[in-house]
Amino acid sequence: MLAEKNVFDTLKERGFIAQCTDEEQVRKMLGEKQVTFYIGFDPTADSLHAGHFIALMVMAHMQRAGHRPIALVGGGTGTIGDPSGRSDLRKVLTDEMIEHNCNCFKKQIARFIDFSDGKALMVNNGDWLRKLNYIDLLREVGAHFTVNRMLAAECYKQRWEKGLTFLEFNYMVMQAYDFYKLNSDYDCEMQLGGDDQWSNIIAGVELVRRKTGKNVFGLTNKLLTKSDGSKMGKTAGGALWLDAEKVSPYDFYQYWRNVDDADVKTCLSLLTFLPMDEVNRLSRLKDSAINEAKKILAFEVTKLVHGEEEAKKAEKSATEIFTGQSSENMPTVEISEVVGKKILDVLAAEKIIESKAEGRRLISQNGLSLNDKKISDADYIFAESDFENNSAVIRKGKKKFYKLVLK
Repeated sequence: MLAEKNVFDTLKERGFIAQCTDEEQVRKMLGEKQVTFYIGFDPTADSLHAGHFIALMVMAHMQRAGHRPIALVGGGTGTIGDPSGRSDLRKVLTDEMIEHNCNCFKKQIARFIDFSDGKALMVNNGDWLRKLNYIDLLREVGAHFTVNRMLAAECYKQRWEKGLTFLEFNYMVMQAYDFYKLNSDYDCEMQLGGDDQWSNIIAGVELVRRKTGKNVFGLTNKLLTKSDGSKMGKTAGGALWLDAEKVSPYDFYQYWRNVDDADVKTCLSLLTFLPMDEVNRLSRLKDSAINEAKKILAFEVTKLVHGEEEAKKAEKSATEIFTGQSSENMPTVEISEVVGKKILDVLAAEKIIESKAEGRRLISQNGLSLNDKKISDADYIFAESDFENNSAVIRKGKKKFYKLVLK
């Protein structure tokens, strides 16, 4: 049963939609019947990250409105690697790595999507792409692509200087074939994805039309970026992973708790299910009051990814640490042979600070403390007395705490 409100309007109101092949027809279709759609996830790592978050939210909004998602994991396309958004060749993965990563993705996607009773499907394009005969593919699919059109695609342009391999050049053909296959097998009528996938999505729409005469559609969502245009979800240690083993629920919570004021509305709109009236109310808060909106953002996002219990623990830990109380959930870093070493050397090596230059800047701004005492000397050397009961607490800025534990 479809929701009363057209999901297209919901996605547009919340700021998801970037491009659409036929906005009027897509809106009409989504308001009249259940639509089967798909989003692809290539298994380039063993965890999804913040960049995938918007796609998961789009999928969840669509399912909540009565439509049927297909989550496609790229056991086939993952052997090639998508050149979109890349200035260099992706690392080639072994079959075992691809299978492992696909299994990890399935568990994470299931947090957002209900797969019971056929409400959603999860398929692996390796099941059909790996069986394709190359000559058959060239004749049946390649004949519908022009090299001129492919070379004009945005996803290939930034690769000219370093060179685009023929391996990667085939990626668009394979992704287009996925749409054709899903349309044939599951009556899939829409492909969704990040805006960097527009060229690949268009290729699939055109292939289905040329092969079958059917009209299918593509829709892209905005990428997760900050107000200054830079990518969101990058940390000192790398990507903001959705796997608790890679990024703890506490650190995940803290990332969203510390977003810039200018990014609060975007994050609340795209990454939570809060009603837009509440999003707008929270986003209008100014000065110190905006911190309440950030706390709600951090809790809601952490709840979606890690569950309500972990979100409550992260929230409690953040409050305890900020008010100077001890907390068993404080991020812990195990170190050895630290006595006699400079504090900035140790903190940089452990990724607590991005660089020693950042450490010196923090010190100049009274932003670095050891056991609640401000560090004023950039050449400060750790002493045994700093580690009572084999541990010490580093405070970075106003809100980030780390417990150093001697091995």
